[in-house]
Amino acid sequence: MVADACSTHALLASNEVDNMIESTGNVPAYADAVAHIGEANSRSLIATPALLCDLALLVNNIERMADEARASGLSLRPHLKSHKSIYILERQLKAGAVGVACAKLGEAEAVIAARGNDAAVLSVLLTSPLVGPHAAKRAVALAATCDLIVVVDHVDGVDEIADALDDSDATIAVLCDVDVGLGRTGVTTPSDALAVAERVGDIPQLVFSGVQGYAGHLQHVVGREHRRTKTIAAMEQLQSVIDALESNGHDVSLRTGGGTGTSSIDIELGVLSELQPGSYVFMDREYRDALGDDREGRYQQSLTILTSVISANHEGFVTVDAGLKSMATDAGPAVLVGFEQASFAFFGDEQGLVTSGAGPAFRRGERLELVPPHCDPTIDKHDVIWLVHDDVVVDVINVTARGRSQ
Repeated sequence: MVADACSTHALLASNEVDNMIESTGNVPAYADAVAHIGEANSRSLIATPALLCDLALLVNNIERMADEARASGLSLRPHLKSHKSIYILERQLKAGAVGVACAKLGEAEAVIAARGNDAAVLSVLLTSPLVGPHAAKRAVALAATCDLIVVVDHVDGVDEIADALDDSDATIAVLCDVDVGLGRTGVTTPSDALAVAERVGDIPQLVFSGVQGYAGHLQHVVGREHRRTKTIAAMEQLQSVIDALESNGHDVSLRTGGGTGTSSIDIELGVLSELQPGSYVFMDREYRDALGDDREGRYQQSLTILTSVISANHEGFVTVDAGLKSMATDAGPAVLVGFEQASFAFFGDEQGLVTSGAGPAFRRGERLELVPPHCDPTIDKHDVIWLVHDDVVVDVINVTARGRSQ
């Protein structure tokens, strides 16, 4: 498996690889490393700050989640928002994923465009409710290029999609989004879910297919038993909606939700038929702190931020070139790899402050690696991800859906 993981360009067609290398090689900051892909010590040529991903660990994570879902009889629909990369998505599909979950229309549009017309038809789930006629029209246009599933949490959302279908022969599957405690989106009562399902049933081109219940607020709960207790409560809320829908004759065969932090618990509880985790491919400091040695925490930290010491003129700290613009800031600071006593703090938009603690002082030009605090928004700050194995750059891949938040 490691040999396959580290074989350059294992999935992409040769012309796609050539185009990728040509486009990144034309960026001055990337040129040196791109020119020496596959060579010893090419990792040292990557301009910083940069996202690194250990390819062997990435593949291990992808296969571990795929194997766990397969063994449980659940479908796996990984969330694109964590990696936003067509390369990683294709790896996930090859491992057995039934499709992809996208948070926004723009992510799905970018993925479909990047795959091209020759790719197999992709099943795409939009996990956020749409609002307004413009978004509905974009969804209908997207449905002509993929097997589209949308979530709705209000009858008005059904009507907007129905109006947009007037000039189309597309068929769209619809799920009722259910609030299982997060409070962000979703119906809050079984009667509201019934209203959505019945309205969908009035539209010939819409097919009611089930429910979504995403417990995002539980993914970082510390302590597996505590997290499990809260997940049971969330799934009981979802089950009450499922029972009401089924007793009224509605098909609820697709029950999607879950995430990295509750993945194994969701499998144990058996309410969901499909999992949509995302962060498991990379993991981050926030998940490391919450999951520890729990079963859900056995995925490996494959993503780091490579940074360079740009100034070492003061005693007690040095300045590195990774700051607020290099990583997410919502989950606290990053942590240094390999230096337990050292610490990182934000030092402005472009810089960070690193103290070495009781260890040896860091030197100007020295390269350090940071575990990002929150992987999803960190990815969205970068154009490319450098795939590495030891000191070798194996590949450089685009963050296909970077900035696609609309």
